[in-house]
Amino acid sequence: MVGRSSRRTEIGGVPPLVLVPAVLAAFFLIGPLVGLVVAAPWAELPARLAGPEVLAALRLSVLCATAATVVCLLFGVPLAWVLARSEFPGRRLLRALVTLPLVLPPVVGGVALLLLLGRRGLLGEHLTAWFGVTIPFTTVAVVIAEAFVAMPFLVLSVEGALRGADRRFEEAAATLGASRWTTFRRVTLPSVAPGVLAGAVLCWARALGEFGATITFAGNLPGTTQTMPSAVYLALQSSPDAAVVLSLVLLAVCVLVLITLRERWVGGLR
Repeated sequence: MVGRSSRRTEIGGVPPLVLVPAVLAAFFLIGPLVGLVVAAPWAELPARLAGPEVLAALRLSVLCATAATVVCLLFGVPLAWVLARSEFPGRRLLRALVTLPLVLPPVVGGVALLLLLGRRGLLGEHLTAWFGVTIPFTTVAVVIAEAFVAMPFLVLSVEGALRGADRRFEEAAATLGASRWTTFRRVTLPSVAPGVLAGAVLCWARALGEFGATITFAGNLPGTTQTMPSAVYLALQSSPDAAVVLSLVLLAVCVLVLITLRERWVGGLR
């Protein structure tokens, strides 16, 4: 009797002791986003999105996020290969350091970039003295800051794909006389392509939403370093409706990324 009574109090097989905090947690995560959508000035949305400042920030954000993703692909894929396929002293420490930007406060990352590449930084001082190159507070600085915080997403995704790939196909290709480059290009790369694509999409989305390191290392100059998150921060102080509109754009991009990756992540959780 006790067992039947207990089952009657469950909703969908979930005890109330679990269901109540689960619902509260879901509301805590989804509620602010619903509030953003409800508060949006939908009637003024097209006009505000067509504003020159919004278009400039959106164009710069897309260009810089794309450039940062290319940088991450060029350097992050080889790094992931080293972490997944090689053994050397300090590999675990290197892996921990590579993933550090995931948990590091972005503004701290911006300060670290300034100390390395600033006018008086470890490398920046020599770049300015020898080549007359100044990186901070330029569009290049935006790309570097975004790549710094986004590259770990790509490295982790590609490293996981490399570890999960069946190496017997690579060994078979090598047995048949294929060179290492041919084996990598014709066997390894196609087998890890979904992981590379997922990592690149995550990397691009993270770069698009980067704020702390960017505003610290690159500043907030309209048309040069002002990205969408920086524009949201600035608009929030002068025009809250414009800030809501810009936030909606970033929210739409994040939803699109989740939809793109649903088969890889959500499907795997079923």
